[in-house]
Amino acid sequence: MIEFIAQWGYLGLLVTSFIAGSVVPLSSEAIIVACVGPLHLDPWWCLIAATIGNVTGGMTCYWMGTLGNEQWIERYAHVSQEKLDRAKRFIRDRGAWMAFFAFIPILGTAISVALGYMRANKLIVVIAMTIGKALRYAVLIAAAMGTMKLF
Repeated sequence: MIEFIAQWGYLGLLVTSFIAGSVVPLSSEAIIVACVGPLHLDPWWCLIAATIGNVTGGMTCYWMGTLGNEQWIERYAHVSQEKLDRAKRFIRDRGAWMAFFAFIPILGTAISVALGYMRANKLIVVIAMTIGKALRYAVLIAAAMGTMKLF
């Protein structure tokens, strides 16, 4: 994966972040740390590329939720009925702004799918998801560059 990004640069980061933001289990966090670390890519462009890719991937999960078929969601999005129900309960009283938490591993996909299933406001979903994912990447980049210590 790192060879792909080394060859394709920011476009490679965008593509892998898209894949990680969708239903494929892939660690975009490790990839972005490698980009600003050993690959020495510009941190601002990494933040932009990773955020755009991951939000777009998250919105594909939203779109899958809008299809409204829970059997398809379980089969193709790999979101169990239990996770979908839990995400719907989490979102029900809070609304589209819960897309902020779409960066959470495992549950993030379920949140995105549930937001689509519940037909949450797309614009608010995109804004909240972008804020959450960008903040997560900013913290990771700062930690990887040594400007902030997490522990």
